[in-house]
Amino acid sequence: MINDPIADLLTRIRNANLRRSKYVKTYFSRMKNEILTILKTEGYISDFLIEELEKNKKEFIISLKYKGQNKAITGLKRISKPGLRVYSEATNLPKVLNGYGIAIVSTSKGVMTAENAKKANLGGEVLAFVW
Repeated sequence: MINDPIADLLTRIRNANLRRSKYVKTYFSRMKNEILTILKTEGYISDFLIEELEKNKKEFIISLKYKGQNKAITGLKRISKPGLRVYSEATNLPKVLNGYGIAIVSTSKGVMTAENAKKANLGGEVLAFVW
């Protein structure tokens, strides 16, 4: 049993990125689906597929992105953890590396980047930083 599925997702991506793997697999959840959609939209991963394993069991196959020797994802960091939740108002949402990276925020309107949350004037739980 995984206590923190978001941290597990980020760790799997980070480890596969260090090994320069083309693909990484992880278990399915709706929250992970939204996070992966953001990563794909922002250009940090190439694509992801949902594969049916058994009855009511699914997994993601995530295709990582590289440009020659350069990785698209330089770093990932989990901010809000199960033991210490981190919330932020719309006016105080963080910038990652002065706008070079993105902050992923869970708001009342769904999971989105901090930039989109500021535009919608929504605060929420700061899930992770990606750069």
